[in-house]
Amino acid sequence: MNSDSPLQPAVEGFLRYLKVERQLSLLTQKSYSHQLSVLVTLADEMKISDWAKLDAAQVRSLAARSRRAGLQPASLALRLSALRSFLDWLVGQGQLKANPAKGIATPRAPRHLPKNIDVDEMNQLLEIDLNDPLAVRDRAMLEIMYGAGLRLAELVGIDCRHLDLASGEVWVTGKGSKERRLPIGATAVSWVEQWMALRDFFAPDDDALFLSSQGKRISMRNVQKRFAEWGVKQGVNSHIHPHKLRHSFATHMLESSGDLRAVQELLGHANLSTTQIYTHLDFQHLASVYDAAHPRAKRGKS
Repeated sequence: MNSDSPLQPAVEGFLRYLKVERQLSLLTQKSYSHQLSVLVTLADEMKISDWAKLDAAQVRSLAARSRRAGLQPASLALRLSALRSFLDWLVGQGQLKANPAKGIATPRAPRHLPKNIDVDEMNQLLEIDLNDPLAVRDRAMLEIMYGAGLRLAELVGIDCRHLDLASGEVWVTGKGSKERRLPIGATAVSWVEQWMALRDFFAPDDDALFLSSQGKRISMRNVQKRFAEWGVKQGVNSHIHPHKLRHSFATHMLESSGDLRAVQELLGHANLSTTQIYTHLDFQHLASVYDAAHPRAKRGKS
C-alpha cells in the first residue's frame, strides 16, 4: 500500500469496514486490499488526488491502464467490482455524491467452447467390462447421460417413478425446477432394465434409480469419480466428466440433425443463445462437408 497517497486513508477505512462490520473472510479482505492498492498506484500516476472528484472518464482510464498492463478480462472485471464496492461505500459515507463506476461495462471473458468426445471415443468408453453390478449401474448411467444429454444433478435426481421404459422416456427436473420429458433411446432403456434387475440387491432405502454400494442415492461426486475412472480404464484420451457427455450429446445431435431448436428443448436451455455455442464446435466437420460439396472448394482443379 502507498501510505503517502492522499487516496489511501479512505481505502484503509473501507478495509476496516470489510473486516469489522462485514466480517468477510481473510482471503476476500486480501483480494480487496490488493485490487485497491493497485488502483491507488494507478490513480496516483494519473494525478488523481481526491476520490470525491473521480469521474467516469477517469474510471475508464484506470480500466484501460490495467488492460494495457496485461490484465485479462476476468481479472479486470474483479478489479472493477472491487472499485465499485469501494465507491459505493464512499457514497454511503457521504464522501462521494454518486458512484462514477456504476455505468462502466465489465469486460467479458472470452467464452471457452465446451469440449466433446467424438463418436468413436464414446463407443470405446461405453464398452466397459461388466464384471460386477456396479459396472452395470455405471453403464446404465453413462448410456442415459449420453442418450438424453442430462445435467449431472438431473441424473442423480431420477427416481424409478420418473421412468417410462415402455415408451423410452424419463422425466427430469432441471434448473429453476423446470420439468421436461425426454427420450433416452433404446440402448439406454436396455441398460437401465439390466440395472433395475440388480437394483434390489442393494436394499434401496428410497426410490432413487441409481444407488451407491450402500443402497442410498448415488452422489454427484461419486458419479464424477466413477466416470473419470472408466475413462482411464477404457483408454479414452479425453478426461471424462459428466458435463462432457452432455456436450457430446448436444454436438452429435446438432451435427446429425441441424435442428438447433430441438436441441435447445432436449437440453432444457431457457435461451436459444445458450445452445448456439454448439454451432461453433464442429468447424472441422463443417469444413469437410464444404470441401466435399461446394463447387468452389475443389482444390487443384482449374
